[in-house]
Amino acid sequence: MAVKVKIPTPLRNLTRDQDTVTTDAADVQAIVETLEGQFPGMRERLLDDGGEIRRFVNIYVNGEDVRFLQGLTTNLKDGDEVSIVPAVAGGC
Repeated sequence: MAVKVKIPTPLRNLTRDQDTVTTDAADVQAIVETLEGQFPGMRERLLDDGGEIRRFVNIYVNGEDVRFLQGLTTNLKDGDEVSIVPAVAGGC
């Protein structure tokens, strides 16, 4: 099973500038653990101290926000695309 994980520019310093990582993770939590194993420091950028997705981080599976699916327990299947998107703030 292959799942493609799209890495945003602000986190590419951890992935040695890779913009995409392929994994065989069965759910979103396993992706976080896999990324942490390959690229230490990734978990703390994605999850808060309680183990939940940080407020300013959005994770999508095939374009759907996992917060509206099953969160970190959202199941994955072969060919799924997971996008990690940091929230953007700005204004006057």
